[in-house]
Amino acid sequence: MKKKVILTGDRPTGKLHIGHYIGSLRERVKMQESGEYDPFIMIADQQALTDNARDPEKIRRSLTEVALDYLAVSLDPAKSTLFVQSQIPALAELNLYYLNLVTVSRLERNPTVKAEIQQKNFNRSIPAGFFTYPVSQTADITAFKANLVPVGDDQEPMLEQAREIVRTFNSIYGEVLVEPEGVFPPKGQGRIPGLDGNAKMSKSLGNAIYLSDDEDTLKKKVMSMYTDPNHIHVEDPGQVEGNVVFTYLDIFDKDTAKVQELKDHYRHGGLGDVKIKRYLMEVLNAELAPIRQRRAEFAKDLPAVMDMLKAGSDRANQVSAQTLDEVKDAMGLNYFK
Repeated sequence: MKKKVILTGDRPTGKLHIGHYIGSLRERVKMQESGEYDPFIMIADQQALTDNARDPEKIRRSLTEVALDYLAVSLDPAKSTLFVQSQIPALAELNLYYLNLVTVSRLERNPTVKAEIQQKNFNRSIPAGFFTYPVSQTADITAFKANLVPVGDDQEPMLEQAREIVRTFNSIYGEVLVEPEGVFPPKGQGRIPGLDGNAKMSKSLGNAIYLSDDEDTLKKKVMSMYTDPNHIHVEDPGQVEGNVVFTYLDIFDKDTAKVQELKDHYRHGGLGDVKIKRYLMEVLNAELAPIRQRRAEFAKDLPAVMDMLKAGSDRANQVSAQTLDEVKDAMGLNYFK
């Protein structure tokens, strides 16, 4: 049976945090190891430039950080194609063709684009590349004829726009492009809250635990976590709902009976925040220590990491160039064939 193609990736604007790990990285590794898929995993440096064009050094610096995080969680270049977006010329050309198939008003209606424009306080000073990045994402997906795109729930509008562009192209030029489907995280694990209780863990909010954090840094962050502000004394009954420590335990601790026991004790009173934070620290460190160790090993030879990305980008170039050739054939643009 032919393997289904997966396209997924991350913007290189810094190291990856445990929100990325829970939201997508673990699932990518699982799909990679199943042997049923052909994963293409992109470091989306061009997309990162849409709102960081004046700080390209940030993107260059972050490129290796993201690559190290990928390798650390066991994404394997022998089983997944790890590549760099800017090194794939076909993506830019496909993007140009697709821009003619979508209107400005349709882009303005995209809920994800609207939310991110508001979050970044662009107002009307929106970089054109940022405004049109749903089209760029369509190029990324279709260049590899991806059947599946693992994303967070908030990216569903982006995928729907990609499907619209694919349907429009195919209706005009013939059935060339593959219409993608989304693969979403398990319920409750699509978005992990920040250390401060904010609904989203984010680099910009400074409320994240990074995959590369050492044990001391991890301990400091866990001990600073938001719990129940009304749980002042150990003997006081505490609230579990909205308590970040218990949210993390639900996600990371496989001993569900133990977590339930702690919840019951906390609600009844007699269990202090320090004690549950220390327990969470043990759970998180058990999960992250092997990742941290693998990352440190790969970091000893950064040229080898770049060679892996080069090899992956070479393969991605071959596949995307073939798709571009088919697209230009369908559009009648291969004049000199």
